[in-house]
Amino acid sequence: MIIRKLFKFENAHIVRGCSTIKCRSSIHGHSYKVELLFESNFLDNGQMVYDFGLMKQNMKDLVESFDHAIALWKDDDKEFISDMKRHSARWVELPVSPSAEQFSRVIFLLIDKLLSLTSKINGEKEVKLHSVIVHETDTGYAQCFAEDAYSKEMGDIDLNEIIFSKAILDDFKDNNLFEKMKAEELFVNPKAV
Repeated sequence: MIIRKLFKFENAHIVRGCSTIKCRSSIHGHSYKVELLFESNFLDNGQMVYDFGLMKQNMKDLVESFDHAIALWKDDDKEFISDMKRHSARWVELPVSPSAEQFSRVIFLLIDKLLSLTSKINGEKEVKLHSVIVHETDTGYAQCFAEDAYSKEMGDIDLNEIIFSKAILDDFKDNNLFEKMKAEELFVNPKAV
């Protein structure tokens, strides 16, 4: 069975090297919709694959870290990166260009890592992240599966190379969430509220 949770965020970026002149040469923004799809052949004690309420905690913080932020590619012009960081409190520096395709891969890796480190509290079994869909517009989206997320051919994504600004980290319910993920610390999933 597959379940889906939808999140939304507003983000600005430049996608260098793309075909469209406006896209590769001007900062612009999108109203993103992100779908997290989870799968399992089992139901928990509440007859659910995974409680949607649990997704409103750390998963929500990770996806919404991109909200009202600028996404920067670490290989972009150093002066541009420095200027954007100086003029925006909320920024995320990525090891890949912030296209919808790469956003879907980054978010897949973040959520997959978090899910693997989160203890199960209600009899959840074999819950896996099936895919992540990032809608950049109403008519265009990218969908990432595990083989895409971990593909070297699409660009290596090391969680240690993702940098969230202090303003973003301060917005997490657990300010050390990302550091704990990189250190592979286990999370205890509190009861959904």
